[in-house]
Amino acid sequence: MASRTALIAAAIIIIIIVAGVAYYYASKGGGKTATSPATSTPPATTATGATTPSTTPATTSSPAAPPTPELTGNVEKDIVSIGKYLAYHGIHEARFSVASAGDPNSVMRVYAIVEAAYRLNKILEQNGVDFKIVIKTDFRRGGGDKLAQDFETAFQANKNPDIMANSYKWIARFAEEGYILDITPYVDKYQSFISDFYPSLLNAVKWKGKYYGIPQDTEARPLYWRTDVAACIKKKTGIDILANLYDKVKNGEVTWHEVYKYAELAVKNGCSKWGVLHRKGSAHPDLMQFIFAFGGELEDPKTGKLVVDVPAVYKWLYVEWKMAREGLIPKDMMSWDWAKQIHPAVVCGKTLIWIGGTWHWTEWQTKPYCKGRPLTAEEVKKYFYYTLFPAGDHGDKPVTLSQPFVWMIASNAGKDNKEYNKYKDVYHMLAFLLVVKASDPDLIAIHSIISAHLPVTKKAAALINNKTWVQKLANLEIQLSPEVKNAIASIVKKTVNEINVEFLANASKMLEYTKLTPMHPLYPKLADIFRDAVNYVLLGEMTPKKAVEYIISKVKADPELSKAVEIKGEIPKNWQFP
Repeated sequence: MASRTALIAAAIIIIIIVAGVAYYYASKGGGKTATSPATSTPPATTATGATTPSTTPATTSSPAAPPTPELTGNVEKDIVSIGKYLAYHGIHEARFSVASAGDPNSVMRVYAIVEAAYRLNKILEQNGVDFKIVIKTDFRRGGGDKLAQDFETAFQANKNPDIMANSYKWIARFAEEGYILDITPYVDKYQSFISDFYPSLLNAVKWKGKYYGIPQDTEARPLYWRTDVAACIKKKTGIDILANLYDKVKNGEVTWHEVYKYAELAVKNGCSKWGVLHRKGSAHPDLMQFIFAFGGELEDPKTGKLVVDVPAVYKWLYVEWKMAREGLIPKDMMSWDWAKQIHPAVVCGKTLIWIGGTWHWTEWQTKPYCKGRPLTAEEVKKYFYYTLFPAGDHGDKPVTLSQPFVWMIASNAGKDNKEYNKYKDVYHMLAFLLVVKASDPDLIAIHSIISAHLPVTKKAAALINNKTWVQKLANLEIQLSPEVKNAIASIVKKTVNEINVEFLANASKMLEYTKLTPMHPLYPKLADIFRDAVNYVLLGEMTPKKAVEYIISKVKADPELSKAVEIKGEIPKNWQFP
């Protein structure tokens, strides 16, 4: 009996324990374990349709990992996809650096990327994605050659900028060396984006049929004529050199023979100290116009080789040599300082002619190059007449030259971010999206107006012609991040006006006559030899004939150039100048 009583007591205790456990789990969640819809087990169904509890215990799982991002051509969709993917993997911030160079007003060559990050971050925030982009900028005053050289050196140490806006001339070389990204697969997805760019400019970002960049800006290179110096010439000689000058240059009636004579009139009559001034330190790109103006070429389209066009190069060097011997151009022109000598001489009217670029039009309105202050837009229009670069000889054609700046993405873009090697492709896509947003029509239009560069897309050109939008820009009543708005405020105040918009419209017509220098990877090396030859003839250390022989000898002595360059033609025997 005692044993039976013990058994009954034990059973009661077990029942109480089981009931207690059941009550505990019921109180923790209604008797059910939390599950994701994709992993819960449905209840079993009987033949009569009644359900019975599942015998498989429910389990808890994490949200499914987002798929590996692929570009679709939709910026908002793509940035959200990338942001969610990286955030899921514990990466909540991506840092990129951008570098560029140029005149003081061309700061949008870096700030457009800053603004692009701001706009992409806004999209991420609006979609609740815990991810952001941070940009570091490096903008330098001057040309892009030093920047390109620094990029190349830094790449070896993995310290290069992730994105660079620089001359298209570097694309071939950097593509061959593997320094920049082949973005063709991305461009293929963004056809509606790329179709808004002018077709001729897209050729400047391709190498061997593949895209290695996106156009950032372009320009023309006018010949600027000081109207006050021309007025002095007219007063002292009765010769009105500006009468119908634009059309005379366009029609080939005024060539470099006439330019020389006009420069001589200016100097000999005491109307200006110099007749002609041009850039320092490099023959590319401005001075290459002489080769085209004298009917020459720099590249053979059939062979793809670079060309030393001997007749055209000789004539170019002779013009430089002759002007320097007669005191019409400084002998040490190639070593003048931009801010201390070149621009002060041009802006203060110490030369009749300046071989310049469209961007100088607004640069003179923002930098105090003369008498301690910048010129106003009205003064620039008053003092500077502009034409195409004249033909070399009668029978040749006038030209201008464009050097599009382009966005290039380093092949190691994103290298400074977490787990770069694992997510390299994603960081590359993110860098591309930054360039896409930096190419928003309003950002291109802003850069064009404040720096007097020409727009690279049709939508940007339409904005520039929209007076309402231009007025909003002038008042800074446009959607920009505080950082970018503050960075360009002083430039906008001085440059956004009807005079400058009219100048852009007129300068854009010059693109009908524009030339591009070769994209050949060895072109920069050849251009450096031309630079040295120009300096030698200006200084009087070589005659034009000796300088041509010097160029040829340098080309033949270089193992790479000797295979890549054709020497065409001979020094003309009966040619006279002026």
